[in-house]
Amino acid sequence: MKNLKINNRFTAELPADPNETNEIRQVSNAVFSYVNPTKPSNPKLIHASKEVAELVGISPEEIQSESFLNAFSGKEILPETRPFAMCYAGHQFGNWAGQLGDGRAINLTEVENNNEFFTLQLKGAGKTPYSRTADGLAVLRSSVREYLCAEAMYHLGVPTTRSLSLMLSGDQVLRDILYNGNPAYEKGAIVCRVAPSFIRFGSFEMLTARNELKNLKQFVEYNIKHYFPEIKGEPKEQYLQFFQTVADKTREMILHWQRVGFVHGVMNTDNMSIHGITIDYGPYGWLENYDPDWTPNTTDSQNRRYRFGNQPQIAQWNLYQLANALYPLINEAEPLEKILESFINDYESDYKTMFLSKLGLFTSTESDSELITALETVLQLSETDMTIFFRNLSQILKSDSAENAIEKIKDSFYKPKEISGTILESWTKWFTVYIERLNAEALSDEVRSEKMNRINPKYVLRNYMSQLAIDAADKEDYSLIDELYTLLQKPYDEQPEYQKWFAKRPDWARSKVGCSMLSCSS
Repeated sequence: MKNLKINNRFTAELPADPNETNEIRQVSNAVFSYVNPTKPSNPKLIHASKEVAELVGISPEEIQSESFLNAFSGKEILPETRPFAMCYAGHQFGNWAGQLGDGRAINLTEVENNNEFFTLQLKGAGKTPYSRTADGLAVLRSSVREYLCAEAMYHLGVPTTRSLSLMLSGDQVLRDILYNGNPAYEKGAIVCRVAPSFIRFGSFEMLTARNELKNLKQFVEYNIKHYFPEIKGEPKEQYLQFFQTVADKTREMILHWQRVGFVHGVMNTDNMSIHGITIDYGPYGWLENYDPDWTPNTTDSQNRRYRFGNQPQIAQWNLYQLANALYPLINEAEPLEKILESFINDYESDYKTMFLSKLGLFTSTESDSELITALETVLQLSETDMTIFFRNLSQILKSDSAENAIEKIKDSFYKPKEISGTILESWTKWFTVYIERLNAEALSDEVRSEKMNRINPKYVLRNYMSQLAIDAADKEDYSLIDELYTLLQKPYDEQPEYQKWFAKRPDWARSKVGCSMLSCSS
């Protein structure tokens, strides 16, 4: 990788763990520990993103080189770099978990390209001082899901980490997929993830919890200097602006999640990025039928803390924890509280605008909130596929009757026979109001349809699609990974050659492991 421009700002400017042994331990007075990846026995490249490679300064030719294979499998260390794992804490499912850290992620280096900075990180590259009782490795199924999903999200327009490469390690990894006492060996794999940084809310929580306030101040100022240089003013004002910026970016990310029906599944504070990007793809999923109470996470199946409809509130709760962590630098609760209060108010306003755009309504009226609430209710009367419903909604004309409109979206119903009686009446009533509202818009049907189809994706990475790719890859057939990768680069385009993927979740996938809910092992 001759054009990789190494620039290790993080390790050069922030306090390091003086203990360089790779032993599980509590790490204090440091924000990272130096650690080398575990060397894989027989790495093999499954897939790589030419787009992301170009983004960081790697040529298409270099992707096929032995140096690429060795560097991004962890077999060899890039020249002039020292890999490291970050120290952070977090609240997991609402409970303080203390030190967590990069337990199965190792940051290779930071690079600069075209005046942008990127951190290159291997997930599944082996044990670190933060691995606790785990081995720091990853398996093929979780790695396929992460690799494909990050790129799918990017092309949907959702702020996210990126995926550079997906590799097999050549080693077997023991995993209990459902945490039910039935561990089995699976193929080991490694993903190289790319982001401006992998700094989390929990990074600040860790420093405050340990009363390392000098390091906290240094760390916040480092983040402002390198990631938010537009922030100016007195120190206290800068810290508040930093929090406001993180809150704004987080709100924007959540709005995109709700727009496309994405459910993260593990919104712990250690999985929240200061950049407002989606990180740590574990038991995620897209809504199949529109159900605000759905969570993809088996660990969360009882309380459903991280369900789809609760993601904005959880984002605010997580920001409260970040505010608590920053408080010692500010020593005033009121300005932090104002930002937190405005978070939900601004979100609700933005959510209304976003939802109306999904409906093809680009002006606002007093009755629009009622229209949205009524739709959210009727969508739940019988299982209705979110992606297909909103995509097909663009086909409705101002001249359509309610009956014609229902016919045009009928493919989104999982149980078409249920659309009768009072349920049919509810749909007819809603579409009658909706079509009246469309007629109050100045846009032509054609222009409105085009705008809607840039907001409502035709293709998303449904869990069953990932599972099919995983099953094939387990048999050394990687063609489906490539097909889905290609499909998901243009999720708003019709792509008639891939029409088979514009379909409801098949019945066989309703309760199959990996296709409905997933564990944190996923």
